[in-house]
Amino acid sequence: MNTFFKLGISFIVAVVLITILKPYVDDYNEQKQYDFKVNTIDGEITKKSFKGKYLAVYFGYTFCPDVCPTSLSSLAHALNSFPKEKTKDFVGLFISVDPDRDTLKNLKEYAQYFHPNFVGATSTKENIDDITSRYRSYYSKIELEGSAMDYSVAHTSYIYIFDKNGNLKAKLDHFSDPSKIKTTLEEILK
Repeated sequence: MNTFFKLGISFIVAVVLITILKPYVDDYNEQKQYDFKVNTIDGEITKKSFKGKYLAVYFGYTFCPDVCPTSLSSLAHALNSFPKEKTKDFVGLFISVDPDRDTLKNLKEYAQYFHPNFVGATSTKENIDDITSRYRSYYSKIELEGSAMDYSVAHTSYIYIFDKNGNLKAKLDHFSDPSKIKTTLEEILK
């Protein structure tokens, strides 16, 4: 009887501990999944660099003819619909998946062309591969024979929106119209 009692108590304690610790473990795993370390013209940044700020992360490249400019314009349009006071703690991070062509200087100019709160960054191919894999995003270099561009980059087009604590709040695809982006921003910018 004593053995059954000890096993029962051990089981109850284990269930209680799992129940209590699960949210912390889940939060840790999500933070690790969406963490990054990339370079900007102003130095290295990580996801923790934006603690206390709202963050939108987008993967693309500056030579993109349509998808990247459309997505960044949609996000900027949604941001511009709010008073500046409300968006002062919001940062858009454009991470280039084309480090061979996109310089840090060009990335800063490109990102800020869309909105003054946007930052351009990139890293090594190996690091970008790791980050995009954890974000469940994709990109691939496509050779273009006879083209002055040499190659294009096929990529998924998602805007990942995080709250001030670094928690993912939304993953919006390229086809989301600006009103959906605005609605999502309204929910987190309260």
